[in-house]
Amino acid sequence: MTSLESSSLFAKWTEERHLPSLGTNDGAPPIAFQRWHRFKEAFPPELIEKAVSQSSIRVNSCVDPFGGSGTTALACQMLGIDSVTVEVNPFLADVIRAKLTRYDLDLLIAALAEVRRNALKRQTDPLEYFGNVPATFLERAGSSRWLFNRDIAENLAAILVSIEGLEYPDARRLFRVVTGGLLAEVSNVTVSGKGRRYRRNWAAASPVPEQVHNAFSERAERAIRDIQRFAERPKTSWAVMQGDARKVQPEGPFDLAVFSPPYPNSFDYTDVYNLELWMLGYLQAGDDNRVLRTSTLASHVQLMRDYPEMPPGSPTLVAVVGALEHVKKSLWNQWIPKMIGGYFADLLVVVRRVMSQMASGAQCWVVIGDSRYAGVNVPAGRILVELADAEGWTVKGSDPIRHMKSSAQQGWRPELAESLVVLQKA
Repeated sequence: MTSLESSSLFAKWTEERHLPSLGTNDGAPPIAFQRWHRFKEAFPPELIEKAVSQSSIRVNSCVDPFGGSGTTALACQMLGIDSVTVEVNPFLADVIRAKLTRYDLDLLIAALAEVRRNALKRQTDPLEYFGNVPATFLERAGSSRWLFNRDIAENLAAILVSIEGLEYPDARRLFRVVTGGLLAEVSNVTVSGKGRRYRRNWAAASPVPEQVHNAFSERAERAIRDIQRFAERPKTSWAVMQGDARKVQPEGPFDLAVFSPPYPNSFDYTDVYNLELWMLGYLQAGDDNRVLRTSTLASHVQLMRDYPEMPPGSPTLVAVVGALEHVKKSLWNQWIPKMIGGYFADLLVVVRRVMSQMASGAQCWVVIGDSRYAGVNVPAGRILVELADAEGWTVKGSDPIRHMKSSAQQGWRPELAESLVVLQKA
């Protein structure tokens, strides 16, 4: 496929939509593949197109150490560019693989018919099938609250058992991802960046069992339509490496990097996907959950961990951590100063790994967001620029591309900057 054909395919995919910002998909019209699963934190694919078009060298390969929903990898595929993605969350790693895979459509359609047929006639004990999930997930005798009603869980189990019986492995993965996308919809809770909470009047307004099969069918059909519509995607090389971005080393050289790390805002992003991780069997025990949570950047204080020492090279970071130490008694968690220092130590480890594999003249585009604690601003973009200067990397630009809302305690005012930092390898 020529570069002109790739550009035309990309325009077909993004539908030349209007974007409120290059810093988020939130508020932008949804497009194919992105409708498969909720991921509000993702930057739009148009950012990758811009990075490719502005690169001073030809871009044949790209790396993303924080894969998320697969925006970078999928945009690269549409543009005819090879990609390597690192993603610590095993469910999200499968979401990315499912989006990038080239399918045999006849086998896929037949597999969906088989799942529908078998799931409707199958009876599966949910307490047995989901035997390893936390007790609060399922309706049980004597429980006062639960995430999934028994009849809902029974239908989910029937679908998942039917998926496991498929001979076509790509269909198994795709339909498990599809099932993950409907879990919150048929549960008794809502899920956001701050975790989950029970729906209002959840006991009286619970989902009905038919919703499970209907939602699965609708989502699976939508996914197949997306795959069919973009069946002519270029045959690029791609790899998804599941693991800790601080330890996994993609091998370059790469011509471009585009990524957005978790922000130091004390959101536990792993917890956002707790339903999928447990209900789809990625987690089998509490220890699995802890291992996964400690394999992420030190961006929150939701669990006890050893924080690495603050890296040298940023006067702003020194001042921020000092200011946080000064107001420690008014912070909602005493570990926040250590977390902020540790966050930038972890981030620097990842960026060093990426930059070590970049080709000469290649650029690294990083979307990063500020935070605030007890009135102390954490200007993440400025700190990253200072750390990059100390490392000897060329900073090509650092510009705010969006302003996020602050916390509820501060009136949800749109005053926290989200910045695009562009680094270049000499």
